[in-house]
Amino acid sequence: MYNTLTKKVFFHSAYLYGLAIAIAAGIFFSYLMGEVKEWHQLNLLDVFSEGAMTVLASFWLLLVLRSRPGGRVTQLLAIGLSCIIFSWSMDLTDEFIRLPDSVVWHTWLESLPIPFALTALSIGIYHWHKEELAISAQMVKRERDFREYRLFDKLIPIGGAVYLRKQLGILIKESQKNQKPLALIAVDLDNFNYINRKYGIAEGDNILRALCQLLLLNLREQDVLCRLAGDRFVVLLPDTHQGVAESLAEELKAAVNSFAYKDRHSTERVFLSASTAVTLAGTEDSDSVFKRLNIGVLVAKQELV
Repeated sequence: MYNTLTKKVFFHSAYLYGLAIAIAAGIFFSYLMGEVKEWHQLNLLDVFSEGAMTVLASFWLLLVLRSRPGGRVTQLLAIGLSCIIFSWSMDLTDEFIRLPDSVVWHTWLESLPIPFALTALSIGIYHWHKEELAISAQMVKRERDFREYRLFDKLIPIGGAVYLRKQLGILIKESQKNQKPLALIAVDLDNFNYINRKYGIAEGDNILRALCQLLLLNLREQDVLCRLAGDRFVVLLPDTHQGVAESLAEELKAAVNSFAYKDRHSTERVFLSASTAVTLAGTEDSDSVFKRLNIGVLVAKQELV
């Protein structure tokens, strides 16, 4: 951080020192080649207007250098403003020093920097605009992520029931729009209340966290895992047909059944099992989809009895 700040100060100081030296050199050579005007020969209106423009441009340059880090955009803006300040300074010098007609280089110093200044400023402002758009997009994304994070489960770092319903509503609309299937898988742990009673709520929470990681490892990148209730998880499967969803449900069930958690206190192995159900989301609302999914879980559990 110290090195970055040092580079910024050096970068900004170089522009200011370079501009001051260039202006001083222009005034010095104008003084050598010309003649200082008497007080009554000065056009005070021109002095005031040209001096004010030079001061304002210098103020803009200081604001840019103080508020922005060093980089391409800052360089373009600083170069453009420096050229404008130098050109207007030379124009202001004419109000105090009369140069002979044979001196043409002073006219060049007044006029030539302006096209370069406007070009550099135009390019710099264009890239500055792109920067602002990118920053705005990032801010919108962060705000959206923050709002969605509040909908995440308090115990496990995945979406909760509210987040699940929100995502399901979004995916149903996308599914209908793109005419692609949307499947859901419910993974319900069997007899998890017994595990909570035997090992305690805290240890049960640790098991749920570990199980969440296990399920995520067995899912695809586009799948969305959420916690619907205490021991029931739901997976949203965009662009997935019934057969593929059923195969994935069997894989998740096998992963849970092969999961062995070691209790921290007794070092006893805790084995789990799960019931799964699969359904496709049609044109109905999310409540109807969850109702059908819950019925599928009840049917699956009755088969275990």
